[in-house]
Amino acid sequence: MKLRHTLPLLGLLAATTLHAQNDQTIDVAVPQIEEARDPNEPFTVVEEMPEFLGGQDSLFAYIGKELKYPEEAVENGVQGTVYVAFVVETDGKISGERVLRGLGGACDREALRVVSGMPNWKPGKRQGKEVRVQYNLPIRFKL
Repeated sequence: MKLRHTLPLLGLLAATTLHAQNDQTIDVAVPQIEEARDPNEPFTVVEEMPEFLGGQDSLFAYIGKELKYPEEAVENGVQGTVYVAFVVETDGKISGERVLRGLGGACDREALRVVSGMPNWKPGKRQGKEVRVQYNLPIRFKL
């Protein structure tokens, strides 16, 4: 047997032997990483995510009612999805609206207009406390 095949085999046998001889368990406390976190930075995932009042169906109804397909986009046959990010504050207000990925021009502006005009949301919660949460919302434009 060649040496390059023998060494990994010996290592595997030694590890198995050492593991079989050590039946003790050690409890290790996992440190909290959140200590170094900026308290003003919004969370992206929490136990209770923010929610549009009335739920997803109400959110879709709101967008459907408020969204006006830009005439420029209709003329140029532009369609697709604009992804908008925003922060739901601890009081439910929307802030920091921005386009993550857009279609350009008029569709991006229209998506931001609709998001900026949204009513307050039910804020997100982490460990039972209301916190700032970033929310990403896809808004679809289809002719």
